[in-house]
Amino acid sequence: MNVTERFLNYVSFDTQSDSSSSQVPSTPGQLTLAACLARELKDMGIEDACQDQYGCVYGHIPPSRGCTRPGLALIAHMDTAMDMSGANVHPRIVKNYDGGPIVLNQEKSIVTSPKDFPSLQAHIGQDLIVTDGTTLLGADDKAGVAEIMSLAEFLMSNPDFPHPPVCILFTPDEEIGRGSDHVDLEKLGAAYGYTIDGGILGELSYENFNAAAAQVTFHGVTAHPGYARGVLKSAMLIAMEYQSLLPVYQSPACTQDREGFFHLDHMEGTTETAVLKYLIRDHDHTLFAERKQLMENCVQFLNCKYGPGTAEIAITDNYQNMYEKVREHPELIQWAVKAMELTGITPVITPIRGGTDGARLSFAGLPCPNLCTGGQNGHGRHEYVSCQSMEKITELLKNLVKLFA
Repeated sequence: MNVTERFLNYVSFDTQSDSSSSQVPSTPGQLTLAACLARELKDMGIEDACQDQYGCVYGHIPPSRGCTRPGLALIAHMDTAMDMSGANVHPRIVKNYDGGPIVLNQEKSIVTSPKDFPSLQAHIGQDLIVTDGTTLLGADDKAGVAEIMSLAEFLMSNPDFPHPPVCILFTPDEEIGRGSDHVDLEKLGAAYGYTIDGGILGELSYENFNAAAAQVTFHGVTAHPGYARGVLKSAMLIAMEYQSLLPVYQSPACTQDREGFFHLDHMEGTTETAVLKYLIRDHDHTLFAERKQLMENCVQFLNCKYGPGTAEIAITDNYQNMYEKVREHPELIQWAVKAMELTGITPVITPIRGGTDGARLSFAGLPCPNLCTGGQNGHGRHEYVSCQSMEKITELLKNLVKLFA
């Protein structure tokens, strides 16, 4: 199977994760794909390939003769985002893309246009895999899975190709921040690694957001609206006031590059109780701490205005900026850049406006920058991936492991 065939197979599995689930992994479809990948690795001859009880898939490829370097981990996640369904994906290959709008679904008038998605212009003449517009595609991160699997098949078929011990890891639940919760680094056995979970061809990232989640709960007092004067206190209106206290332009829609934000991700409420859920993000650790403090201060202000206990906040840190750990290993960046140049890829070094399993793994002792997959517009109906980019990234991985030999 080539990388495109693999990818088309993997997207047929519904592996959408679910943050409301307490199961590990959060959805059963992830276990189904994990079992499939473990079997595929075993069929290649990777004897120790296995799926553990948490849905993590491990496999180890022995080094080429004479290589004494430590293990290199290549990591991708199996789950897809909650933003849109990943069930019953109907992929289609647009051959020799001409640069114009792509009609995903004639009946529903769903079109992916270069006017809305300018990155399409970089793929003229290539073969693009798209959806029918009713689901996401799953290139985030099944393209990464397919690229690692294609490398594994190549190395097992060409044992004399120079390479270090290659430690393969596929994780569940990355999209809901739990991907590395149960990773056994001792079992993985690597000294350093790369997540294959980026975007456009050439993307290389070793910085990501510091991330936290906040839940702000508001308590009101109900009363008959006809007799509410001096009694009624609407939790919903106080919640709206809280949102108005945050900087209006520090939202995802108004920020870019290393600029952080407050993102109101969910809201619900009645007169008596209202809840706002936020994502807090910033690349700079000091600014990140200031963002969290501002949210605390807004709660204190409302409690002074409306009475103690009107508002309460719970902030949970999710992950940190991997740069704090990766900068101690500049060779990981140098080798990735060199591998791209050997493959004829122009490196595009950019901070991640999000996070990866590599962020938490870096702080757990496995420095882990992030490499491209070729996918674009993840988490939505307009997601696509270039077949030629996936092929190129598979070649990139070959050159990368050769540099580590």
